[in-house]
Amino acid sequence: MRMARPWILLAAGAVALAGSLHVRAGTADPAGGATTKLDVGSSSRDARRRALAALQLDRLPEAQRRQLEPCLKSATLYRRLPVETVVCDAELLDFALAKPEVIVDIWRVLGISRLALDPAGPRQWRLSDGYGTIGVLRLVHQEQHGRSGLLVFHGKGAYTGPLSPKNLTGSCVILVRHDPAMPAVDGRERQSVQIDTFLDMDGVGLEIVTRTLQPLIVRSAASNFHEICLFMSSLSESARTNPEGLAQLSGRLERTDAADRQTLAAIVRRTAAAAGRRDAGRDVHDVAAADRLQTELASRWLSADELDRIQRK
Repeated sequence: MRMARPWILLAAGAVALAGSLHVRAGTADPAGGATTKLDVGSSSRDARRRALAALQLDRLPEAQRRQLEPCLKSATLYRRLPVETVVCDAELLDFALAKPEVIVDIWRVLGISRLALDPAGPRQWRLSDGYGTIGVLRLVHQEQHGRSGLLVFHGKGAYTGPLSPKNLTGSCVILVRHDPAMPAVDGRERQSVQIDTFLDMDGVGLEIVTRTLQPLIVRSAASNFHEICLFMSSLSESARTNPEGLAQLSGRLERTDAADRQTLAAIVRRTAAAAGRRDAGRDVHDVAAADRLQTELASRWLSADELDRIQRK
């Protein structure tokens, strides 16, 4: 089934990587285990207190602090999403966080998302989820300490559609923290990612969200975040095992500028080289490898009929 529509900025703002990916019911173990119940996170006072402590609002420049404070103080809904541990090369994750529009462009090429994310200035993006949400997302603060990092996003947007009897507007603040995790048993890099989100709805939206839509918001945000992490793991694994296909696939990203396409291809080749691939440094033009990879990456999120239609294009 299609992922719950992430029309609220809570979902759309999660690293700006929350698109309408196709997902199946439940959550499959990436190692091939049984389907498990999804952890949807927490809205507890303690989690909220720890999120604000991690942000340390009083040390931010005044302009940034004034931008974030209204949403943080009067949030209609706070949610800490479950910590996700991602089997992913650190350099690839850093690139995804810095250039989320490139990941969204990959989704577009794969046919697994309606999300549009377009740069609108330095560290700023316009987004549309394809289901009624539009907005602007800004990266207002970033810290890097070794391989660990903190990113703070601020978003404003609106929703018009069947899930609400009235048009909704609001803002959000998203804290994204990432740290190295214990490597996988086979030595592959793993990263832990934690997201805290504050959603502040305007006017009538406050009552609609708190009385009616909160369960959907919580579930869709957790589902989107989990699926994004699974996708990043798949992308990182493809860099290790099929660098020529992924390098070629990067050339199909028509909405990504040439410099970012080249950067992604270079990261892919370094990841493959670190994994011991002898062909990692070659400039291979293997269209068939890119086609196979495109099918492999999309297969989790598309039905057999949808995959067949894409392959015939």
